[in-house]
Amino acid sequence: MENASIAVPPSGGGAFLRTVDSASLSHQLPHEKLAWMLRKMCETRYFEEKAEELYTRGLVHGTMHLSIGMEASPIGSIGALEPDDLIIHHHRGHGHTIAKGADIAIMMGEFLGKEPGYCRGRGGSMHIADMQGGNFGATGIVGGGIPIAVGIGLALHMRRSSQVLLSFFGDGTTNEGAFHEALNLASIWKLPIVFICDNNKYGMSMDVHQVMNIEYISERAASYGIPGVSIDGNDVLTVYQVIGEAIARARAGEGPMLVENLTYRWRGHSKSDRNLYRTQEEIAEWMERCPIKRFKQLLVTEHIMDEVEVEDIDLQAKETIDQSAEEAVLMPEPSPENMEDEVYAP
Repeated sequence: MENASIAVPPSGGGAFLRTVDSASLSHQLPHEKLAWMLRKMCETRYFEEKAEELYTRGLVHGTMHLSIGMEASPIGSIGALEPDDLIIHHHRGHGHTIAKGADIAIMMGEFLGKEPGYCRGRGGSMHIADMQGGNFGATGIVGGGIPIAVGIGLALHMRRSSQVLLSFFGDGTTNEGAFHEALNLASIWKLPIVFICDNNKYGMSMDVHQVMNIEYISERAASYGIPGVSIDGNDVLTVYQVIGEAIARARAGEGPMLVENLTYRWRGHSKSDRNLYRTQEEIAEWMERCPIKRFKQLLVTEHIMDEVEVEDIDLQAKETIDQSAEEAVLMPEPSPENMEDEVYAP
């Protein structure tokens, strides 16, 4: 982003809900950037719908955590990065990996446990990483990625690098001790990290307001003397603008920031979740706020694209996913002969 300034409360002054005029912003961004955002959101949606299909066919080993309905957060956030910037994400990281430029066929291969996958089939759905692409993947521990993010941020700081790291995590992570320790260290060392909380309202089956007595998670930033804001995480342009400003702030040496993306997952926590803790009416209400549908409507209403172009981008995304899945299904399985290649314990 060109402008490093951001409207935030004074250090230690608490959090607030930030809004962005997305209609006006849509006329300020290059057409190519807007098309990229739409395509990557559609690719993420179709990837996860294809993942569900492959799961029902018995081709997926283990469970998976889907982010259908949350696509604006990873796409808007990563869309504001420079190509050599870095990310570390969470267990709903398919959109983050797609947005960071992953080869979707190789990514799908990893999802299916295939040898040509990014982690040679060892990582699966939750641990897809692409180190060469600046994607450090996710850990299997709630909050486990945040201390790693601080280590990466410290390395960037010590190297006097201009790179910035986006650290993604869920609402449940913010009740882990590692979250508070990490934000404190990042604050006192002014590390180039943007902490992004994808608050999808539930930690597994627990409503977020049953486990914390604050309105916005971003209020917790005040405890560490850093700015915190909460935003509409289903509006990709709001996400892009606010995260972009936070990135520029971090790159300028002004330290970290906490951004809470308010969003919602349409599916259960994982494939074993029967969704008994929330109503169908609530799910339907959030489905009406679909980030892809909203972005399409905005592009057409603001005469950025016509409906033909919008649907053509959507179709191209679906074709990419279908072709990638076909390639991945045919990829070779890992060989028993090399099963210990990635095991470092004696």
